[in-house]
Amino acid sequence: MTNLLLAIIYLAFISLGLPDSLLGSSWPTMYQEFGVPVSFAGIASMIISAGTIISSLMSDRLTRKLGTGMVMVCSVAATAIALFGFSTSHAFWVLCLWAIPYGLGAGAVDASLNNYVALHYASRHMSWLHCMWGVGASLGPAIMGAALSAGRSWNTGYGIISVIQIALTIILFFSLPLWKKRPTGSQGTSKSRGTSESHGTAESQAVSQTEAQPPASKPLSLPQIFAIPGAKAVFVTFFCYCTVETTAGLWAGSYLVLHAGISKSVAATMAALFYAGIAVGRGISGFATLKFNDVQMTRGGEVLLVIGLVFFFLPNAALFAPIGLMLVGLGCAPIYPSIIHATPDNFGADRSQAVIGVQMATAYTGSFLMPPVFGLIANNISIALLPEFLAVATLAMILSHEALLRRANTANL
Repeated sequence: MTNLLLAIIYLAFISLGLPDSLLGSSWPTMYQEFGVPVSFAGIASMIISAGTIISSLMSDRLTRKLGTGMVMVCSVAATAIALFGFSTSHAFWVLCLWAIPYGLGAGAVDASLNNYVALHYASRHMSWLHCMWGVGASLGPAIMGAALSAGRSWNTGYGIISVIQIALTIILFFSLPLWKKRPTGSQGTSKSRGTSESHGTAESQAVSQTEAQPPASKPLSLPQIFAIPGAKAVFVTFFCYCTVETTAGLWAGSYLVLHAGISKSVAATMAALFYAGIAVGRGISGFATLKFNDVQMTRGGEVLLVIGLVFFFLPNAALFAPIGLMLVGLGCAPIYPSIIHATPDNFGADRSQAVIGVQMATAYTGSFLMPPVFGLIANNISIALLPEFLAVATLAMILSHEALLRRANTANL
C-alpha cells in the first residue's frame, strides 16, 4: 500500500506540472488573438499567483481539517475545470475569470503534498517527485506546440490538458482510502546539513509514524511563523527562486520569438527546454541525494543556474539562448525540492506544515509580482533584458539562502 500511495503522489506531481507552463508557451499566439499588449501575460499570471498565495496560506488549516488526500483531489479538480474554461475562452477578460480557480487549485495541494513528502519520505523521493512536476511542466508546452504545429488553435492545447487533468482527478479520487494509513518503516527523512556520509545513514533509518507526524496543535499565526529563526530568510529565498522560475517559464517563448527571431511554433516547443531541464535535473538529483545532502544539492544547483545565465549573454541568441534555457532549468532542478525537504530539519516537524505553507505563499508572491514587472520592462524598454532580470533575482536568492543557513545553524546549536 505504501508503494501504491507513493505512485499516486508521483502522479499528483505530474498533474501539478501540466498546466504550469502552458500560459508562457501559448502566449505569443494568444495575445494577438485577444488583441492585447504582450505585457498582459503578467495580468493573467498575477491572478493565478494570487489564488495560489491565498490557498497556500490556508493549506495548514485545510490539511488539518480535510487531510492531504482530499485537499489533493479538490485542488486537481479545480485546475481541471479552470483549464476547460481556458479552452473555451475567446476574450481576455474571460480568461482572467477562469484564472481564479486555476490559481486556487494549485497552492494548497502544493504545500500539503510537499510537507507530506518532507515528513514521510527520503530526500531522493522529494527530488524525483519534483522531477515528475518537471515532466508535467515540459509535456504542457510540448502538447501546445504540437497543436499549433498541426494548425490547431491554442484552445485545443488547453482542451487536451483539461481532459488529462479530469482523468487524473478521477484516479486520485479513487486513491483516497490509501491516505488513511501513513507510510512508515524504511522511508525516512534525511538531515539537511552535515557530511554526505551522515546524510546517507540518515536516509536508511526508519522513521515511525509518531516521529514523522507532528502532534496535533492549533495552526500558527503569521507573526508566530515569521518570528521563527531563519523563517524570513527562507521566505525571501523562495520569493527569488519563483521569480527566476516563473519569469523564465512565462517569458522564454516571447523572448525566443521577439529577440532571438525564432518562429512561434518552434519557440513554443523550445520553451519546453526549460522545464525539460528541470525534469531531467530532478531525476538526476534523486540519485545525487544518496551522496550529497540538501545544502550541497542546493548550492550545486545555484552554480549551474549561473552558468546557464552566462549563455544568454553570448552572441547569436537563436543558438545560445535555448542552451542557456536548458541549463537554467537544470540548475533550478535541485534547489526547490532540497530546500523544502530541509524544512522539518530547519524548523521542526511540528511547524513544518505552517512554514511550508508560507514558503509556498511567498514563492507564489514572487510569481505574482515579478513576471508582470518584467512584462512592463519588456513592453516599455526591451524583452532583451530578460537575462539581466533573471541574474539579479538569482543573486538575491543565493544571498538569502546563505543567510538562512547561518540563522538555522545558530538556532540549532
